[in-house]
Amino acid sequence: MQRLAALILSLILPLAAHAQDRPNTILVLDGSGSMWGQIDGINKIVIAREVVGTILDDFPGDENLGLTVYGHRTRGDCTDIETMVAPGTGNREAIREAVNGINPRGKTPMTDAVIAAAEALRYTEEEATVILVSDGIETCNPDPCAAARALEQAGIGFTAHVVGFDVTDPDALAQMQCLAEETGGSFTTAANAEELTDALETVAVAPQPEPEPLLVPVTFTALLDDDSLIDTPVLWDVSGEDGAVTEGEAGNPLNLELAEGSYTATAYWTAQEVEQSAQFVALGDGREVTLVFETPAPSARVIGPASATLGDTVEVGWDGPNEDGDYITVSVPGESGYVNYTYTREGNPVALQMPPETGDYELRYIRDDGREVLATASIEITPVEVTLDGPEEAQIGADIPVDWTGPDYDGDYLAVSVPGESGYVNYTYTREGTPLSLQMPPEPGDYELRYILSQDRTVMATRPITVTEVAVTLDAPAEAERGADISVDWQGPDRDGDYLAVSVPGESGYVNYTYTREGNPLSLQMPAEPGDYELRYILNQDRQVLATRPITVTDIALSVSAPAEAVAGDSIPVDWVGPDYQNDYIAVSVPGENGYVNYAYTRTGNPAMLQMPAEPGTYEIRYVLNQDREVAATTTITVTPLKVTLDAAASAPMGATIPVDWAGPDYQNDYLAVSRPDDGGYENYVYTREGNPGQLTMPVAPGEYEIRYVLNQDRQVAARRAITVEPITVQLTHDATAAAGGTLMVGWDGPDYPSDYIGIGRVGEDRYETYRYTRTGNPVQIDLPEEPGEYEVRYFLNQDRTIVARSPLTVE
Repeated sequence: MQRLAALILSLILPLAAHAQDRPNTILVLDGSGSMWGQIDGINKIVIAREVVGTILDDFPGDENLGLTVYGHRTRGDCTDIETMVAPGTGNREAIREAVNGINPRGKTPMTDAVIAAAEALRYTEEEATVILVSDGIETCNPDPCAAARALEQAGIGFTAHVVGFDVTDPDALAQMQCLAEETGGSFTTAANAEELTDALETVAVAPQPEPEPLLVPVTFTALLDDDSLIDTPVLWDVSGEDGAVTEGEAGNPLNLELAEGSYTATAYWTAQEVEQSAQFVALGDGREVTLVFETPAPSARVIGPASATLGDTVEVGWDGPNEDGDYITVSVPGESGYVNYTYTREGNPVALQMPPETGDYELRYIRDDGREVLATASIEITPVEVTLDGPEEAQIGADIPVDWTGPDYDGDYLAVSVPGESGYVNYTYTREGTPLSLQMPPEPGDYELRYILSQDRTVMATRPITVTEVAVTLDAPAEAERGADISVDWQGPDRDGDYLAVSVPGESGYVNYTYTREGNPLSLQMPAEPGDYELRYILNQDRQVLATRPITVTDIALSVSAPAEAVAGDSIPVDWVGPDYQNDYIAVSVPGENGYVNYAYTRTGNPAMLQMPAEPGTYEIRYVLNQDREVAATTTITVTPLKVTLDAAASAPMGATIPVDWAGPDYQNDYLAVSRPDDGGYENYVYTREGNPGQLTMPVAPGEYEIRYVLNQDRQVAARRAITVEPITVQLTHDATAAAGGTLMVGWDGPDYPSDYIGIGRVGEDRYETYRYTRTGNPVQIDLPEEPGEYEVRYFLNQDRTIVARSPLTVE
């Protein structure tokens, strides 16, 4: 009995699940006489009463429920149908009492009872559900199926669920099943206690309302291949196994909730009129679907003339992204690459040089990223007129005038070249004017004049020319002394830069040369080394040798003589025999070494006066030809040490001038110096030419020093003597205070060196505001500063303005 209640609940409770819809339900209960029959010894009506009671206990109190009963009042009456409790929410006890009071006795008009219940529920106006519990065949309405179809067609969501209670008659079962199926309801049977258990279990899992599908949040995003979000409209189509979910919905990103399953998403990028699709599965807590579009090339355009002359530079306007490295080209249609280009960063419009060949070309805007062509414009390259006019013949190396017409583009030039060969022998830029002066080759032969575009070295016009020989002669003596200047008569073209040279036969280059522009005849210096040489006329162009003449260079007598010994630093006479060429000189040098210690030009006379080195040792005296510094003669000489002595006091007061006796060579600009022992310079000095003894002033800083005899040559120290410089005591006496702008008498006790002075200065400043020389007397009278304050009276040694005494003074 409890399971029968559960069965009926399973039919009613799904209706209650839609509480927000408040459905109307009527329980139609069989009250015919057959309900007194028993199942397992219990009357069916008793079971039904208990089942209904259980239903009422569990049925939601806010749901509409009613009760219709048939066959419960009279016997044999097909109209014994009564809605005992109208559908409502506060009637559960009324239904319970009505069911408990049913006394089965009549027929089974179950079909009409269902119709009556449907009408009570106003089934044609709103949803209605009838639950029929019956134990027998229809005994009144001949066609339950037809009635059920009529209810289904007329009703708005009408449903009849049927429970066949202890029904075994096949016709009765067929009627009940038809009544349920025609209205979309369920049909369940229960025949005895065991089958009732199975039936109730079946009813308990009777069809429930489909559960709400599990929804998965899905985010759809359209990106560019650089991961940036597309910021113009994107339309989405999403379809699944059951068809389209959404079509043409805008958004980026777009958020949808989809039931779990497999789908296809298509994104349509409206600005570019392209789409991307992807299959995906909605599953779990969420899903992101990303469709990636290729970044479109930016738009661009180029604007230029429809035609241009070959090689010309034209303006090209452009519109485009102007990314770093973008450029404008002129290119051959259908081919990659370019003939010429200019970067867009150069400005707008840009200057672009046209190709050197005629034909159809195109201007292009090229994006540096990927060398992508963003825009093109056609342009026709037309011919340009070029002419050349010059002589038919010219001598080698000659400069000839060439008249020309042509575009005169930057870097264009006229050239003389070997026919059939690229390149040139000589050239001149057209920017130099017309006619142009063009130098002919240094070799005779057949050549051609050319007008050449700078771009790709394109030859625009040619003209033949024959280059002829030119007469060249040389006349000079057959022999000459080495280093001598000889006279050379010559005949030749005298081109700019041509020269005569004396050279080693078989070798390129020269020993000496003179330009032909210097005159005729020319003076040409012979080599410093004797031997066989040749005179040459050399064309400056390509150093072409046009004529030669042999010449023999002979040796000459050369010698030097001097004393075998000399004192270091002394100047000695050197007799010499030699050519006395310009800038020849006599030198004293270290044997085996180049260069010299001292030298004297031969032009200064014979004998030459030559100063010896300051360092003793063995040396050699040399006659040196100025040409190539050729050593032509030598003799050996020994340089002996100097004998130099110094005599002076062992100590002296600071700043004092003391006598220094000396013995030495007294060479020009030799001097006596007082220096610190580790110092290469000096504190004070006096020239030896000032006399003997020398008067040398001591430093103003006490300490250990040395007196030196210094040779002027190389500042060589020839003698040293130690001396101690001692401090001095200086005293100042004056009033402690004085009036500003007045005078002050200052007594002093000090060295009174020349130009020593007494000064007054502010405390903390080592300069003075007023002063008076000590030579003016003792005491001295000094003007006072105009400004009051704290001052000092100071004794200044003139040497280095050294302060040797201070005394405070207040100026009021």
